[in-house]
Amino acid sequence: MRYLISPCTVYTGTSTLPHHAVVVDGDRIEALLPAVAAPRDLPRRDGHDLHLSPGFVDVQVYGGGGVLFSTEPTVEVLATLGAHLRRHGTTSFIPTMPTNAPELMSAAAQAVRAAQATVPGLLGLHLEGPYINPAKKGAHQAEFIQTPTAETVAALLAETQDVLRILTLAPECVAPELALRLRRAGVVLSAGHSLATYAQATAAFDSNYRAATHLFNAMSGFESRAPGLVGAVYDHPTAVASIIADGVHCDYAALRISQKMLGERLFLITDAVDSSNHGAYRFHREGDHFVNENGTLAGSALTMPQAVANCVRHAGIALEEALRMATLYPARLLGLDGEIGQLSAGARADMCLFDNDFNVLATVQGGEWHE
Repeated sequence: MRYLISPCTVYTGTSTLPHHAVVVDGDRIEALLPAVAAPRDLPRRDGHDLHLSPGFVDVQVYGGGGVLFSTEPTVEVLATLGAHLRRHGTTSFIPTMPTNAPELMSAAAQAVRAAQATVPGLLGLHLEGPYINPAKKGAHQAEFIQTPTAETVAALLAETQDVLRILTLAPECVAPELALRLRRAGVVLSAGHSLATYAQATAAFDSNYRAATHLFNAMSGFESRAPGLVGAVYDHPTAVASIIADGVHCDYAALRISQKMLGERLFLITDAVDSSNHGAYRFHREGDHFVNENGTLAGSALTMPQAVANCVRHAGIALEEALRMATLYPARLLGLDGEIGQLSAGARADMCLFDNDFNVLATVQGGEWHE
């Protein structure tokens, strides 16, 4: 179907276009043009002069909408999660499995593999573990943490290679030759749940690691005589980092400082979970976040538009940049910029229409309009 969305302020990822229109043809964007120049013979969706951004891209999300993938890794849960995310403007996502029993991590890969044909926006699987540092396990279950070997890495790749997009692991716990093998298999390596020194982390970013997972949380911090993983992220020219912008996982001042330091190298994740009372991961909500049964801070209660709003309202980040942190920059991490994460002719028609209070009024996913 061919139609247009007009009028609205369009955030393309590189520029802001007030009072513009977007022409959609099938699952692609055909054109962006001033609203006054929009074709009059096309069906029209009213943009109400609101904000139209690329659909959000969340590369670390565990649950939402009443389901938790880390407890129930099934096709049905992925469908429910995808629909929940779409209602909040997220059109591309990577469900995440924390350090868990081998059979559940296997089930996660199988579920993603089976669901990719039917769940729109499902980009693959993020495994957070099992190769992490026990001293920085956070809410992860210590009994499932593994020390990688050539055999276990080969087995992991054999089971997940066609769906595994991101692997969070501790650089100091993984031999460089094993990290190289993972990278060569096309997996994005992200340093996290780690006590890496500045030197270890810098060496990792110089070689096989692209990113760091949830900056500040479960990693060696920045100190005057021990810059740690945080310092290595700040100092490295190409390392990128995700951050949870809820004011709980890190202070808003830390978010603002990090954005000033990193610029285009900082992107948003929700790290969202949902309540669960069974399985290895049992969470309950405490106000604006979740904790496990021991009271340890676990995932967030964020949606991506809330994360963007927090960046603008509490960290003083410009709306255009906050939107890029939720769209263009995570798309770049996956090598998908040009396809998703920005609005341009030929790109996938994934968009989010929201008002001044960051309420999502409509989501376009693959050209389909959802209210």
